[in-house]
Amino acid sequence: MDRDELLLHASSFGSAADAYAEHRPDYAGAAVRWALEPAPGPRVLDLGAGTGKLTGTLAALGAEVVAVEPDPGMLSELRRSLPDVRALPGSAEAIPLPDASVDAVLAGNAMHWFDMAVAGPEIARVLAPGGILAGLWNLMDDRVEWVAGLARVGGSAAVGPRDTPADWRAETAGMHLPGTGAAARFGSPERAEFPHGQRRTADSLVATLATRAGVLVMPAREQEATLGRIRAFLADRPETAQGEFTLPMLTGVLRVRRL
Repeated sequence: MDRDELLLHASSFGSAADAYAEHRPDYAGAAVRWALEPAPGPRVLDLGAGTGKLTGTLAALGAEVVAVEPDPGMLSELRRSLPDVRALPGSAEAIPLPDASVDAVLAGNAMHWFDMAVAGPEIARVLAPGGILAGLWNLMDDRVEWVAGLARVGGSAAVGPRDTPADWRAETAGMHLPGTGAAARFGSPERAEFPHGQRRTADSLVATLATRAGVLVMPAREQEATLGRIRAFLADRPETAQGEFTLPMLTGVLRVRRL
């Protein structure tokens, strides 16, 4: 994906902020606790916070959390749903916080949108010495047969890179978070995965997949056809055809320590 296409996808969520807030999953609590485990203190920045899916979990765990989000629609939804959380406009490349002001920076399904050549030094600037940078991704567990079938039917726009365990492992195995220059020194990455799940119906799962960037930027006819294939697949599977079911998921975490 070239830079212009990346920016188009990254800017697509604001138009669907209410659907994103309603349908996207939260993050496994064990995954969030593991991400924060080595942090030297309770001050946490949720960077690229979206509608606050990760922010809410951090607040529930007792973190002193501040959320930063560039999209006005997403930020408005976050402020509506979490009025007691400090939420600021800003981006990974321009964080509106002082130097060494947080003990951890977490990003939920967002780090792949960052320009890490710029964001790396900026994240290092706001992190206290020994602070933690962690990315979290919710993954559909395609070790389950019907989930693997859904991934095939949905295609890469609806179920793309980082969305299944094997893809996430392949992509993050060679991921070198910024470690050069005096302003951006980090230790070696650590990875872990944690069981997760989301209660869905066929309709609400289609609505969830409709909030993926690859689907949001599709021409209307292509979007309708893609979601139609997914809807037909779910209607034909015994696991998903009747009422509620649990979508098998994992939360993957990649963390590094600021040196």
